[in-house]
Amino acid sequence: MSALTLGIPSKGRLKQACDAWFGEAGLVLEQSAGARGYRAGFAGLPDIEVMLLSAGEIAASLLAGDIHLGVTGEDLLREAAPELESRMHLITPMGFGFADVVVAVSEAWVDVATMVDLDDVCAAYAQSHRRRLRVATKYAQLTRAFFAHAGIADYRIVPSAGATEGAPAAGTAEIIVDITTTGATLRDNGLKILDDGVILKSQAQLAASLTADWSAQARGACETLLSRLSAKTGTALYPALAPHLAR
Repeated sequence: MSALTLGIPSKGRLKQACDAWFGEAGLVLEQSAGARGYRAGFAGLPDIEVMLLSAGEIAASLLAGDIHLGVTGEDLLREAAPELESRMHLITPMGFGFADVVVAVSEAWVDVATMVDLDDVCAAYAQSHRRRLRVATKYAQLTRAFFAHAGIADYRIVPSAGATEGAPAAGTAEIIVDITTTGATLRDNGLKILDDGVILKSQAQLAASLTADWSAQARGACETLLSRLSAKTGTALYPALAPHLAR
C-alpha cells in the first residue's frame, strides 16, 4: 500500500489541465495495471498513489480524511467544509478551473442591484405573503454563510439537482446561487448577478486533508512531491504545510 494518496479529477477539462500542470513539473501519470482506470501513479515516486475521482468525491474524501492530497475546485472544498481551515490546508492555487459562485436574480427586478436591496425585497415579501422567497442552489453552506453576513434571514433554500439557472423560469425559486465563468448562461436565462453578489472567486486548488492519517511515511512522500512542485510554483510548499501536520 502506498504511503500517500492523491485524488485528481477523473475526466474532462479539469483532468486534462491537472495532467498538464503536473507534467510541467516533470510528474507524468502512469496508469496502474489492473486498476480499471481508477488508480495511477507518478513515475519514480512509488510511495504515491493517485486516485481518479469526481471533483465532488475529492472534496468529500479530503474532508473525511480518506485521501491525503487532492485537486478540486475551492467552491467544492468550502461547501464541503465551512470550517475549512480546521479540516484542510490549501497548498497552492493551480491557475485553472476558474469560476465564481454568485447570487443572481431576474433582470426584471430593476430595483434590486445589491444584497441590501435583496434584503428589503425578502423582508417585504415575507411580511406580505407570509412565506419566504426561495433560493435555488447546490451551495447551501456557502449561501447560508453569505446571506447571514449580509443580514438576510427571510429566505429559504431549495436544493437544486439540475440546471439551477432555470429555476426562476420554472417557478421553483425566485433567486439562485450558482457557479459561473462568464455570466453568459445567466444572461441567457434572464438573470443578473448582484453588484456585491460574488460569494467566492474559485479555481482549482491543491489541498491537503488535516484529518488523514499522516504517518511519517506519508509526510515524507508529501515532502518529496511538494519539493518537486515547488520548482514549478516558485514557492516552498511543504514548509507552509508541515506545521499543520504535527501529530
